[in-house]
Amino acid sequence: MTYAYLKGQFVPVDQAKISIQNNTFQYGTGIFEGIRAYWNPQGRQLYVFRLVEHFCRMLRNCRVLKLNIGKDEKELSEIATELLRKNHPETDTYIRPIAYVDSDGLGPKFVGYPTGFAMYTIPLGDYIDVSSGIKVGFSSWRRINDNTIPARCKVTGGYVNSALAKTEALEHGYDEAIFLTENGFISEGSAENIFLIRGGKLITPALSEDILEGITRETIIELAREELGIETVERPIGRTELYVADEAFLCGTGAQVSPMIEVDKRPLGNGRIGPITAKIQALYFDVVKGKQKKYSHWLAPVY
Repeated sequence: MTYAYLKGQFVPVDQAKISIQNNTFQYGTGIFEGIRAYWNPQGRQLYVFRLVEHFCRMLRNCRVLKLNIGKDEKELSEIATELLRKNHPETDTYIRPIAYVDSDGLGPKFVGYPTGFAMYTIPLGDYIDVSSGIKVGFSSWRRINDNTIPARCKVTGGYVNSALAKTEALEHGYDEAIFLTENGFISEGSAENIFLIRGGKLITPALSEDILEGITRETIIELAREELGIETVERPIGRTELYVADEAFLCGTGAQVSPMIEVDKRPLGNGRIGPITAKIQALYFDVVKGKQKKYSHWLAPVY
């Protein structure tokens, strides 16, 4: 039997139901997180990557929407770990917690309503094919800006913006979309942060460019600096700078490290996965699967 967590209890997932009148279902008034757990078959262990950090980010984001879960990051991490133990997956697994307006009240607002909290897990392989490189295109849709719906906050309703861009990309034959900000600078993918490589340096949009404050992004910056001696420059990036980049990749909990080989029907670099991207990707997978003991503090063992 598969379990979910809802209203303070672990319940069979088919009983984890929310009313059709629920405010968050009607208006997108929720905050969610995406967390990955990686199965290590040699050690027969499931490692959750940066579990506490994800819940710290979720609680920060809940403050923006005036949602109050009523638990701290350690309590939420314990719930996630217990849920995984109950479901006992022996494969890579995705964890989805969500804070939501727990009311059937009509009207989009965050005051006067209680906050609900739920969580479920599902098996998850590669959200994007990370082995052969992906083809991307710039979206005609602009990224939502911080004074509209803050992209940093993983607001449920804000992902309509992502769905529009991703759908357009797929219909045009691309694997993923790249957003520009209202000011015309590169922001991120539909659900991933972006890195360019030029002259041996990593370049990524600053947090002010309407991006998610990515935990994978933060991880890549640290690993590149500490293990590869590569510094990261955070600054505005023009559209054509991606065309002339030596290498580029997307990253995130779902995307992991996804090399780009083509942008807007133009080969990126030599049209193959670049050497620096390949090193970063290999290092990242070693870390999340528990093969780099130096970074074991980022891993929460489940069993």
